[in-house]
Amino acid sequence: SSSSAESLDRLYPTVGSTKPPRKRTTSQCKSEPPLLRTSKRTIYTAGRPPWYNEHGTQSKEAFVIGLGGGSASGKTTVATMIIEALDVPWVVLLSMDSFYKVLTKQQQEQAASNDFNFDHPDAFDFDLIIATLKKLKQGKSVKIPIYDFTTHSRKKEWKTLYGANVIIFEGIMAFADKELLKLLDLKIFVDTDSDIRLVRRLRRDISERGRDIEGVIKQYNKFVKPAFDQYIQPTMRLADIVVPRGSGNTVAIDLIVQHVHSQLEERELSVRAALASAHQCHPLPQTLSVLKSTPQVRGMHTIIRNKETSRDEFIFYSKRLMRLLIEHALSLLPFQSCTVQTPQGQDYEGRTYSGKQITGVSILRAGETMEPALRAVCKDVRIGTILIQTNCNTGEPELHYLRLPKDISEDHVILMDCTVSTGAAAMMAVRVLLDHDVPEDKIFLLSLLMAEMGVHSVAYAFPRVKIITTAVDKKVNDLFRIIPGIGNFGDRYFGTDAPPDWSDDEDALST
Repeated sequence: SSSSAESLDRLYPTVGSTKPPRKRTTSQCKSEPPLLRTSKRTIYTAGRPPWYNEHGTQSKEAFVIGLGGGSASGKTTVATMIIEALDVPWVVLLSMDSFYKVLTKQQQEQAASNDFNFDHPDAFDFDLIIATLKKLKQGKSVKIPIYDFTTHSRKKEWKTLYGANVIIFEGIMAFADKELLKLLDLKIFVDTDSDIRLVRRLRRDISERGRDIEGVIKQYNKFVKPAFDQYIQPTMRLADIVVPRGSGNTVAIDLIVQHVHSQLEERELSVRAALASAHQCHPLPQTLSVLKSTPQVRGMHTIIRNKETSRDEFIFYSKRLMRLLIEHALSLLPFQSCTVQTPQGQDYEGRTYSGKQITGVSILRAGETMEPALRAVCKDVRIGTILIQTNCNTGEPELHYLRLPKDISEDHVILMDCTVSTGAAAMMAVRVLLDHDVPEDKIFLLSLLMAEMGVHSVAYAFPRVKIITTAVDKKVNDLFRIIPGIGNFGDRYFGTDAPPDWSDDEDALST
């Protein structure tokens, strides 16, 4: 195999000889996205703007580009060039190769001897492709199978994709299904000379998939070429744009990028401005639960609201309030009757939590300060994080990073942020959880202090989310600060300084 690969090097164009082997997997972002790397985390420094309206419903679908063409025509390379030229975050590259059907034992034997037709429409799981693409286009989280071309089988692990503004879907049969075509906003056919495609396929299958020249040529003549003539080339007429010479046609790629940018601009949303005028002046919702204002609670609020309070005292009494808030929230979880036997041999009629598991999710950075209180009272709790910041230019919240536990959809979720003014960041965080299939009535939004505007914003958009706080203040000023308020909680807690125009419920995006 190695000698065969070396002989092919002389045939392969020298322009592409220095390129690394192409990856036949999915990617959640551009090849070199704007990132901030730490020892434990990778954080996007360019955020995802709102993809929903003030009602909390998804109103901005992802823009889907379909890339069709023959095997080894350069679809993945063209997709990568588009991603790099777009220069926008949260771009998903979805390969049709991930969706080959699971083979039977007989089909496995045929594949091992190069007698199985992987270039026929029946080789692909179109039902799964369509269901996945629909969900991803709607802004939801999806699981993508990982296909092993060496063993011709799906791996046990799946890849999770979420948060697409632009989806690039590439595959030889990208235009072969009517339902799939309806999901594509822009259809591009990559047209490359058949001799070049054959050389590329030989090089790829020998160097990356452990095949020999005879097997590759046999498969090409028996399946690949007939399939291209019968199923793939005829779909060229369905394309909006045909790109001759593939990645070498930079003019066509520039035109595609300009078109996508114009489409994204038309889909921009303004959520915070709508929140300021919508559904205010209504009675506070029944989903709101406020911690009883005992003299002790009132006393702690007096201390942490006082601008003269030292940082040490601010942290100490904030932590005490957090503990009380968490305890109060846990009392609102569903419980069922349970009988246990005491050491004296007597039955005790008690109560036990009736859910599967509790997961805490903090909205960084202030929400992270509530995690110790949750861990202190909830054994083995899982913790996730969501980073949401305000864009200084647009005033809109932006999603920068998230890390959520697996199977979070089965849990009750404690969503934590220390202050909520307009509710813009809280709404985005709730929307993220819903996109990961967490039931709305299993989300508990906890905050030390909320403004009435924020309460109404969240409750109006998500009427089954439980909102729990220690106090609700009446007003929000022009800078989106809660009045009388508590100041910027994160700055007072961590001892950092902030520009005077930062809002209370999320940190501004530093540029």
